[in-house]
Amino acid sequence: MSAIASSSQPVVGLSSSGALSHAYIKYPPLRYNIPGSRGLFYDDGNKIIVSPTNNQVFSWKISPFTPAIAPTSDSLSEGPILSIKFSLDSKLIAIQRSNHEIQFQHLETGETFTQKCKSESESLLGFFWTDCLLCDIVFVKTSGLDLFAYNSELNMLHLVETRKLNVNWYVYTHESRLVLLASGMQCKAFTGFQLSSVGIIQLPKFEMVMAKSEANSKPILASEDVYIITVYGRIYCLQVDRVAMLLHSYRFYCDAVVQQGSLPIYSSKIAVSVVDNVLLVHQVDAKVVILYDIFLDSQSPISAPLPLLLRGLPRSTSMGSRSNDKNGENSEVNYLSDLEAIIYGDDWNFLIPDLICDVSNKILWKLHLDLEAIAASSSDMASVLDFLQRRKLEAYQAKHLCLATARTIILERRPLSLVARVIDVLVSSYANSLKTGNYFKGSRSEKRAASTALHENIPAAGDMASASRATIIGKSFEYEGAGLEGEYFQASASSGSDLEENGTMGYLRTDTNIDTGKVPIGTETKIIEVHPPSVQADYDGLRNNLSGTSVSRMQERQLTSPVISPDEMYSFVFCPVEEEMAGEPSYLVSIMIELLRSANSEKIKVHPNIYVLTVQLLARNEQFVELGLLIINKVLEPSREVALQLLESGRQNRQIRKLGLDMLRQLNLHHDYIVSLVQEGYYLEALRYTRKHKVVTVQPSLFLEAALSSKDPQHLAAVLRFFSDFLPGFSHTSDHKAYYHLLTEMTLAPVS
Repeated sequence: MSAIASSSQPVVGLSSSGALSHAYIKYPPLRYNIPGSRGLFYDDGNKIIVSPTNNQVFSWKISPFTPAIAPTSDSLSEGPILSIKFSLDSKLIAIQRSNHEIQFQHLETGETFTQKCKSESESLLGFFWTDCLLCDIVFVKTSGLDLFAYNSELNMLHLVETRKLNVNWYVYTHESRLVLLASGMQCKAFTGFQLSSVGIIQLPKFEMVMAKSEANSKPILASEDVYIITVYGRIYCLQVDRVAMLLHSYRFYCDAVVQQGSLPIYSSKIAVSVVDNVLLVHQVDAKVVILYDIFLDSQSPISAPLPLLLRGLPRSTSMGSRSNDKNGENSEVNYLSDLEAIIYGDDWNFLIPDLICDVSNKILWKLHLDLEAIAASSSDMASVLDFLQRRKLEAYQAKHLCLATARTIILERRPLSLVARVIDVLVSSYANSLKTGNYFKGSRSEKRAASTALHENIPAAGDMASASRATIIGKSFEYEGAGLEGEYFQASASSGSDLEENGTMGYLRTDTNIDTGKVPIGTETKIIEVHPPSVQADYDGLRNNLSGTSVSRMQERQLTSPVISPDEMYSFVFCPVEEEMAGEPSYLVSIMIELLRSANSEKIKVHPNIYVLTVQLLARNEQFVELGLLIINKVLEPSREVALQLLESGRQNRQIRKLGLDMLRQLNLHHDYIVSLVQEGYYLEALRYTRKHKVVTVQPSLFLEAALSSKDPQHLAAVLRFFSDFLPGFSHTSDHKAYYHLLTEMTLAPVS
């Protein structure tokens, strides 16, 4: 962790909240203004920022990012501070005092000890704590790496291993557990090590590409021009080539480092961030940010370059209100606004993956994506949904944007081929989430799958359909197991943990003695590219409807996957549009058939209500032949709901009603079958079926009333005799007495 430096030429640019952007920072920021501070340091291992004074050290937890969080403080011995980091168990503080020594202080006891370089000829470049099995802390020196283990009993470090090599500078991120060591005259030769909880992997040596200048001089690569990022569980290195004006990308495998391509840059000053697995390349001089989705190693940006905006400022701080300030409070707010609304100032320091430190104003911003704006920037609906289905940080918003987009393309009567592609994306994403166990996980801290929070509060189909109609008018995230040996060099994380905020990471099951070229590493994600149309009205209506009736704010926070199940598609897509498309049922039927086809290809069971709606639409359009074929060929899966709907729709077509009766019998739904026969007037046949299958759930009064309605005393006598023999004690019931009395009256009544 190096100090975050400050410079002195801010560029002020307050952005309107209504302006368009794909990425933004949100007011208020986290403030870390400590009197007497000796600098600011970023501890990415513990996800904290640290500000030491002469005798204290203050730290702020930044994950989760909470602007109002208060700092914690610990005592600190006096002395120079080049770098400072807490141990991963938060029991020790390591302070680099010079280029040759690091002081360690135990937080509970206050005891200190010092570890120095053995030789005066070598210089200490830095250090980092690690969760590697072999060591607890790594010293990076000009002569290589020293790996130390901490002995708590003796309160000292024990040298475990030394890796000898020349080092000019290094870069390291705790998220990847990867350290890159630069060497050579141009600092473009690299050696890499990944130190995780399962061992150490050494990457093959490689060189980065650097273009020559016109004077044929050899440029020297600086540490500020190299970034290690983790995207979709993959580890990449990005290198700025200032001569060629390119951002080179390298991907790490366990047995190779492969250049993936280059992205153009348009500014002499470049910064890189990663938000929800989306790469943000900040063109600092041009004051714009370009977004890339590099899952398929695409060199094309998601959308056109747009400015980075500041959102959420209080209304009183807007530019138009400044002239109307009448008190000191407004003046102070506006003063803070001027200080904080600095976009791409020279004092900005970008911290991987998604933080921005404004050193001069002593504030910390967090980057966010505007999914709605990104979605609205493309007309390729399938790609839009594919992109949204991969978002995890804003899963709730992504989910409802997907639902609104699906509704929109249906209501706009888009070509069936496009709708089929959209359905394939949603169904494939849902199927994969079931396979990987990512469907509606609970809170990340609990690390356990939760039942579908959205499902638990979905009303009955009819209620939801009416609620949706009243309110709304108008490729999947796939983790592949490491099945290809030696193919993927995978990022590491805490044992068994989920991805904290970007990507999905897993440990490499190996140790220092295993041939890493033969070990499958981690998991990898599949993604495509993306963005949807302007669906703001539908999205707002859908969001208001759902937030009020089905998903609490707690469930919204726990929703970690935007996947949509087929029954959610029924409740929030098909039901709302069904009434509006009443005049064109065949189009909606075709779409539902596409859903069934896609679900069948993924071997997913769909909710019976989808079949029921298909039956209703076909019957409404009097497509009884087509409906019969779908039932006979079992395209519509047999169920009680479907059978009862066939009976209802069969009032217009006897063949369809017969299919409904046959389905009840095939499903052994004896009670429903018998009731249906009685309603049809076949109560004697129903009695024979009752005796044959020994059905005791049907009330005798149902048969007795039907026989009485026939006005045939023989039929009524037969039914009374049947239940007297079939049900013990029936002859002593009130039903027997009442209907026997009616039978007597019918028998004695004179024939007219």
